[in-house]
Amino acid sequence: MTAGRRPLDGIRVLELAQIVAGPFCGTLMAEFGADVIKTEMPGKGDDLRRLGPGEDDRSYWYAVDNRGKRVMTLDLRTPQGQEIVRKLVPLCDVVLENFRPGVLERWGLGWEELHRLNPRLVMARVTAFGQTGPLRQGPGFAAIASAFGGSWYLNGHTDRPPARPTPVYPDYLTGLFTAFGVMAALRHRDATGEGQWIDAALYESAFRILEFTTTLYGRQGVVRERGAIQHSGWPGGAFETEDGRWIVFTAPAQHLFERVCTMIGEPDLPRDPRFATYEERSRNIPSLIDTMRGWFAARPFDDAVKALQSHDIPYSPIMSMADIFADPHYREREMIIDVPADGLGTLPQPGVVPRLSLTPGRVSHAGPNLGKHTDEILTSVLGMSEAEIAALRVDGVV
Repeated sequence: MTAGRRPLDGIRVLELAQIVAGPFCGTLMAEFGADVIKTEMPGKGDDLRRLGPGEDDRSYWYAVDNRGKRVMTLDLRTPQGQEIVRKLVPLCDVVLENFRPGVLERWGLGWEELHRLNPRLVMARVTAFGQTGPLRQGPGFAAIASAFGGSWYLNGHTDRPPARPTPVYPDYLTGLFTAFGVMAALRHRDATGEGQWIDAALYESAFRILEFTTTLYGRQGVVRERGAIQHSGWPGGAFETEDGRWIVFTAPAQHLFERVCTMIGEPDLPRDPRFATYEERSRNIPSLIDTMRGWFAARPFDDAVKALQSHDIPYSPIMSMADIFADPHYREREMIIDVPADGLGTLPQPGVVPRLSLTPGRVSHAGPNLGKHTDEILTSVLGMSEAEIAALRVDGVV
């Protein structure tokens, strides 16, 4: 491929979505070359524009999760707005939407209608609970998904109430799963000419990553509980050093367990019957964790790091954002990039993930000002005249 080409060049996405999950899927596709056209309500825009910190009435959150897109205003509730969607769909490969089930159908924009307009279309439908089931009409955000999906129950310490997992990972996971689903559906379409629709639910993304928890209950009737102890019966966790800094280490294998025991001066522990099997380790690991707490508390951070390194034990300091900005590994891999933003110069944002060797993704601009590309899209994509666009503005459609 020629220099600068990206793998999704030539793919056009119509994004009828807001907040995080659907737009994050669109942003991932934009980073790898897709022309993503995002629609927003005239005069209001995506609710993410009003969430989180920012400056000059610009949300940092919106800026990072809608980067690389073209944005237009369009009132989908109006017949004229719905007709514009119908004109765009035959020119698009993908539609992303996150309305409650049935809303687009009431507007004449459901799957059956859009598929009729473009049989090759891939349509991704993102909701809290999915397109079917007794909760299908329920509203929901990441917090609701992590609670219903089971992960909130597991998060936190045994002797405290369940703690909210952060950040809003069910949204981002759903964006990732949806992006993968879109790629799979496009692969099928390119092979057969058949479009299809994708049903993505926030709670199912949270549920999908619960490790062994589902099978443990289904086979043994054991409800996994929350707690700071390593789930597999191996030692690990967060430990405070003598000088008040925090280190996380994990030793999820026999050879690593042996290294940890050697490091803390207990090389015979791996042969102790209390730690010889998974079941016995799970019962007795609290005593070892207490020993580890004492070992870390008796040493300054630098000495603890040297010991972990010398024994080749996986570890990391718990990093604040200030730590991350100062870290040489982040800097060498350019994981913090400066992204042009309308009226704000550049904004520091996370780099593109993952890195492709021949056709890497890139970021052209932060989430744009509301309606920035409305005229451009209506003229260059749909061939509308200035007079037609002006009439739409008078009617409040754009």
